[in-house]
Amino acid sequence: MNDINACNPKIIMDLEALNATNAQGCVACGRKFNLGDTAVLACGAWGSGSRYIHENEAVLDGRTSQYFERGYYMSLKAGT
Repeated sequence: MNDINACNPKIIMDLEALNATNAQGCVACGRKFNLGDTAVLACGAWGSGSRYIHENEAVLDGRTSQYFERGYYMSLKAGT
């Protein structure tokens, strides 16, 4: 998904967003999105820029106000 809107980091899945993301599903947990799911634009270990993932799979970094995939964020924090 290369046309991600960085101005909208948190969305509720509607039909358009669902069609754009469900081919690969949530890269953080592997599940498909459902209508009405809350998703956030997050960075993670997948390495190809930010992607929408389920909100419960993300951590909001208070210092940068950016979402990170939970496991990736923990590994970054362990490295510091």
